[in-house]
Amino acid sequence: MQVYSGLPILTAQPQRPTRLVGVWSLSHTGSVAEYARLAHAAVDQLTAVGKVAVVTGGTGLYLRAALAELDLPPAPTPEQRARWEQVYDRLGPERAYGVLVGRDPGAAAKLHANDRRRVVRALELTELESSLRPRSDRLWTSETRLPTAIFGLELPPDVLTLRIERRALEMFEAGVVEEARAALRQPISATAVRALGLREVAELQPEEALAALVRRTRRYAAYQRKWMRRIPDLVSVNADRPAAEIANEIVEVASARQRLPARRAG
Repeated sequence: MQVYSGLPILTAQPQRPTRLVGVWSLSHTGSVAEYARLAHAAVDQLTAVGKVAVVTGGTGLYLRAALAELDLPPAPTPEQRARWEQVYDRLGPERAYGVLVGRDPGAAAKLHANDRRRVVRALELTELESSLRPRSDRLWTSETRLPTAIFGLELPPDVLTLRIERRALEMFEAGVVEEARAALRQPISATAVRALGLREVAELQPEEALAALVRRTRRYAAYQRKWMRRIPDLVSVNADRPAAEIANEIVEVASARQRLPARRAG
């Protein structure tokens, strides 16, 4: 969500110049495929002049999309999206799901009828002669476009919870309520509106909104930890210490890997 402008507090956008931060308007309907193209171009620009690209943060899917060539389904046109949303709303969850079963039973088997967003997406893809079920699963392979070292920052659960609570409180002190309300007063896409905590922060009373934001962030952090454990060859790093120490360890490990001789086939 840091790719969107207009939500710097809610999405914890970095203060220092960072590529692909704030590059889409809130009205833009983003996709993983579009982000992957932008990320690959940014990485290639750096490596072309002998620099090392550092890709950080985000969801596991967007991280993998930045690092690898994934088999991503095509994006629909706004007209296609609107048409299938109307179909879902007119037929209702069960009948719309039945349409999907008839068109793509493999994708339907992965979904629940009440998951409107994903059922609509799966129906769109049937029109585009694609499927929500990928033709090949490259998400969890160790393949990357370029030689890459992947690090995961690990924190004890109690420390992570305290950091989440502190960050959420700092967001409210920095004016996140006004930011969220301003975002919802302007045209906002179906992807941008899913920014974690956006509606809760804008619509609930402050104490209730703060509790909801902490709760959702903790749930999301747990999901990210599960994702991180599935990444092949990930190097786990203790993050419960000063940032300089963490950075030094990452640089040392990455440098040591570069000095290792290439593996021989067989």
